[in-house]
Amino acid sequence: MVNVSRTFVEIEIEGKKAHALFDTASTRSYIRKEFSSNVKRKITPFDVGLGGRTHRITEACLIECAIQGLPFDIEAHPVEDLGFDERNRRIDAIIGALAMEKWALIPNPKTGEIDLTALKKREFTEY
Repeated sequence: MVNVSRTFVEIEIEGKKAHALFDTASTRSYIRKEFSSNVKRKITPFDVGLGGRTHRITEACLIECAIQGLPFDIEAHPVEDLGFDERNRRIDAIIGALAMEKWALIPNPKTGEIDLTALKKREFTEY
């Protein structure tokens, strides 16, 4: 049996250090409200289960992030709380599949690392 870990990485969001889960099972990205930017827009509301509770999502914001000093931007939905990881660390962000695909961020759940090759080269293929 292979020991698979969840992929948590320390990143920066709007210049603040954040504990982020890179979650391939989540389509969208979510952040705690204290990390949201001023660039927000209202959206058609929807409900989502996160951190053991249901959240009503009413807006999206464009946020600037960095991982190992490499900048990238994502659209994220601000929420009050995302819960805690298995080590009782507060989760500040969930980086979803759309953001990972946009920037070719490839999580390796076996090692807990993110492949940053494309982000380092800043070369992307669009189809």
